Amino acid sequence: MLAKHINCNAKLTDRDKNGDDRWKPRFLGLGAANYDIRNLRIHRISWGGTKMQAVADLHIHGPYSRATSRNMDFKTLERYAEIKGIDVIATGDFTHPKWREEIKNQFIEEDGLYRLKCGGGKRRFIISGEVCTSSVFKGRTRRIHHLILLPSVEVADQLSEVLGKRGDLGADGRPMLMMSGAELVEAVMDFGEHNMVIPAHIWTPWFSLFGDRGGVDKMEECYEDQTPHIYAVETGLSSDPPMNWRVSALDRCTLVSNSDSHSPSKIGREANIIEVDALSYRDLVEAIKYHKERVITIEVEPAFGKYHWTGHRNCGVSVPPEEAIRMKGVCPVCGKRMTKGVAERVEELSDRPPGARPKDAQRFFKVLPLIDTIAVALRKSPSSSEVEAEYWKMINAFGAEIRILLEVPVESIKERHGDAIAEAIRLNRENRIEVEPGYDGVYGKPKNDRGTNGATEARERFFRKRTNLEDYI
Repeated sequence: MLAKHINCNAKLTDRDKNGDDRWKPRFLGLGAANYDIRNLRIHRISWGGTKMQAVADLHIHGPYSRATSRNMDFKTLERYAEIKGIDVIATGDFTHPKWREEIKNQFIEEDGLYRLKCGGGKRRFIISGEVCTSSVFKGRTRRIHHLILLPSVEVADQLSEVLGKRGDLGADGRPMLMMSGAELVEAVMDFGEHNMVIPAHIWTPWFSLFGDRGGVDKMEECYEDQTPHIYAVETGLSSDPPMNWRVSALDRCTLVSNSDSHSPSKIGREANIIEVDALSYRDLVEAIKYHKERVITIEVEPAFGKYHWTGHRNCGVSVPPEEAIRMKGVCPVCGKRMTKGVAERVEELSDRPPGARPKDAQRFFKVLPLIDTIAVALRKSPSSSEVEAEYWKMINAFGAEIRILLEVPVESIKERHGDAIAEAIRLNRENRIEVEPGYDGVYGKPKNDRGTNGATEARERFFRKRTNLEDYI
């Protein structure tokens, strides 16, 4: 069991004795209250092979980022990483001064990665953060998100001092910086060759490298003479490797996938299995930079993402790329411009047909999250008490979520959880769960094999509360 306090000598309060609410399972805030995750049995995944294979989620956000759960503290993140099967998880938001102080106070450095001082420290954290650069290119303002990986909090201090001259780092965990992508990369690389800048969720309509509403058409238009320092790109929820393979200019880059999570339950929904000689920052980064064959991505079905198809959320209109092109991007209900989806944007920039595969294409898994898979099987909302209770029973029985999704024999699942859930797991592994594509900030909706929608009322309520453009990223 993990210790409950960062201060090892602190006494338990009455609240602690009765159980801190943060340790109750939370997906959309409902149900399964009797399943205290502190007492679940967790089993490590063994991937085999001669090298160590670490599951890494390199992009999350802390509590100082906009629209992020208050439960994104490091102790909770470590416990959820264990539940999800994540070996290395991002700290997120290193640029925020208060979050960086928490990193210094709560962690011990080991081989360029960090472990909690108290509570076991079973998982490793990597110093990471996301920033948004804003600059003008060809008469248009380009706001683009970039993921940064660093080998130490000392480098984070030094880099933050420089970046703080270009924006208010205390205003948001993901700050806006008045500089170009090239200037950002130059600043990051000035502090060491092992630092990394990775274009984040590169196809998202807003705030991404190739985004229709603020991005560019070529990587060089963003990073200019610093482009050789870009070794990897992040696919994002709304695209997968085959979609990225259609753009030959990306062949030189390693594809990585991360959760970009704003709440503990969402970490690991996309992740990477990275083959390394040792669990160290340098081994992880060198595998990403120079050995893409050692990086396997775990992806969701891209239709599950919030921007896969073109559409207009206010009018409930969503259309596939060919229809969007025929309609010239105009909403047939109100006549306003629709939000161009990732699938349509890939069509615009691709120089290869669908199904093209580079000779050095990376391996990947494509699976929906376990909670959504159970919801499909039970024909319930992912936030329902029945679905959440079944989720925690499966975690207690079989261990980490990634192991359940990819490794546990279907017959074993059937014996403990019945035909419906076992069949849903099998269909998920075979990528045969149909998903109604997401569009304009609305997540895709998984269906079962007979075409029955999984209920999504809680998600729809969630999206109706969003009022700021950045909240949809």
